[in-house]
Amino acid sequence: MPENTSLLAVPVLETSRLRLRGFRADDFDNWFAMSRSIDYHRYFTPEPMPAEEVWKLLLRSAGHWAVMGYGFWAVEEKASGRFVGGIGFLNLKRALDPPLGEAPEIGWVLDPAIHGLGYATEGVAAALAWGEQHFGPVRTVCIIHPDNVPSLKVAAKFGYREYARTTYHEQPIVLLERPGQPA
Repeated sequence: MPENTSLLAVPVLETSRLRLRGFRADDFDNWFAMSRSIDYHRYFTPEPMPAEEVWKLLLRSAGHWAVMGYGFWAVEEKASGRFVGGIGFLNLKRALDPPLGEAPEIGWVLDPAIHGLGYATEGVAAALAWGEQHFGPVRTVCIIHPDNVPSLKVAAKFGYREYARTTYHEQPIVLLERPGQPA
């Protein structure tokens, strides 16, 4: 991890349809509204998160950059400028068995209204390209609920393979890994 990570600005990544940028306070209302949908939260928690938890998630997403030198990007649809979710890397020091270790964990969560449009694939590709430049050829991991077939398909497109199954916060999860890619 580079020194003085608190001075790092969140890089902006652009794809043909998306802009991945740092989180802002004005993303909260859209993220909270999005999080109310069962199609958004069903693989994380049985009930929608209260506003306080969504706010903490936004702050965690923004703060991860300052502490770790990487984090989650807010995903914005370029054509409309609308906030549509988050994609990025994190290290939450999750209490899992087997543990994830220090491998960067990639994740994505997008507005159910745009599911099926290929935005997850487009955004994950951009994040992974950034990760390969930032981290070098290191192993990365992700965790996905076994019923979340669309996310499992996105992970498979990028070479993530299952290496274990366990539970996390009383939910079943699949642990996937992607070996370090040559530079």
